[in-house]
Amino acid sequence: MASQEKMEAVTKGTGFWSCPKQATYTPGTCELLRGGDTLPLQCSPTSSQRVLPSRQPASAIYLPPILEARSHLRPASMCQANGAYSREQFKPQATRDLEKEKQRLQNIFATGKDKKERKRKPPPVRQEDPAPELDRFEELVKEIQERKEFLADMEALGQGRQYRGMILAEISQKLWEMEDIDQKRTEQLRQALATT
Repeated sequence: MASQEKMEAVTKGTGFWSCPKQATYTPGTCELLRGGDTLPLQCSPTSSQRVLPSRQPASAIYLPPILEARSHLRPASMCQANGAYSREQFKPQATRDLEKEKQRLQNIFATGKDKKERKRKPPPVRQEDPAPELDRFEELVKEIQERKEFLADMEALGQGRQYRGMILAEISQKLWEMEDIDQKRTEQLRQALATT
């Protein structure tokens, strides 16, 4: 029965978190605390304090509009007077032109087809000859030239180091593609010469 050992009594205010010092109040304060009333708005100054002139009420002090403690809500009566609670009455309107619908139905009953269906389709537009395809080899030459110009512009602005690696890699890729095209063309030319 070790749990039922004798326990020593600990007096109030002697624990680790407790403050043993008791606060002392004047008799007037004790009376006020017993009564539970609200604290007075003004109290008589003590002998060590100077008498200050009474403060003006808070409403007399000018505060900028941002700092005013006034509520920005309008009363319900003002909202009702301004018509904030009145609803706009629903007015149904035709979503389609009824006369056109009547004509369309008359055409369908008379001819068995909708008038729109009987309209002729416009003649097909003649397609002009497509623009001649640019040679991919020539496109690559232009793209390489553009990248070289861009790199020169960036170096003139002092940002060449930032773009140099990326631009040189793109140029290298374009040159590789040009070599591939050149090899294919050479092979086609050899085959054409061999067959003749």
